Amino acid sequence: MGLALTARDEPRTSGAEEVSDLLVAAARGGERAWREILDRYAPRVFALAKSRFQSSELAEEITQSVFVTISTKLAGGEYAEKGRFEPWLFRVAMNRIRDEARRAKRHARPTDPEAFGGVTAPGDASLGENDDQLASLRAGIAQLPAADQEIIHLRHQGQMSFRQIAELLDEPLGTLLARHHRALRKLKQLLSVSTESPSP
Repeated sequence: MGLALTARDEPRTSGAEEVSDLLVAAARGGERAWREILDRYAPRVFALAKSRFQSSELAEEITQSVFVTISTKLAGGEYAEKGRFEPWLFRVAMNRIRDEARRAKRHARPTDPEAFGGVTAPGDASLGENDDQLASLRAGIAQLPAADQEIIHLRHQGQMSFRQIAELLDEPLGTLLARHHRALRKLKQLLSVSTESPSP
């Protein structure tokens, strides 16, 4: 009857209701709805993956894999929208990222912070004078415990709210806020040490 298409063309409310409508339309095969889901969320998943691996090619591969999974589960009725799409989406993304991290560790790729910080991903060349700052930031994040890295990546690259991250990681909101604060404090200390100039 074209109900999904008609609903997509009408003015709609923002937030959870809009996402829910998009998901219903996408599950029914609505290409426009699926494109809008990709436009909204794929850049965030890509940024999250790239912040973890510093490789545009790998981040693209992970992003595609995540949305193939999401599409399959939506089409198969394996996800029922209850206002929790983003935590579910990023749970799929984090599982895929963890899988890739385990695979990379088995292949003994360099994890030394100096090597990590020196990697320049495709697309980073335009940063110019910010290259050193970016490398220092990446090296600092790499020195944090894995759980702290995860929180920072989800918040600042995945652009998730603290409430969504708490749901994703199954932690109380207050605990998560405290962990994020401590992680940023540790990172600040690491960066201040790395930028201190030797005394003349």
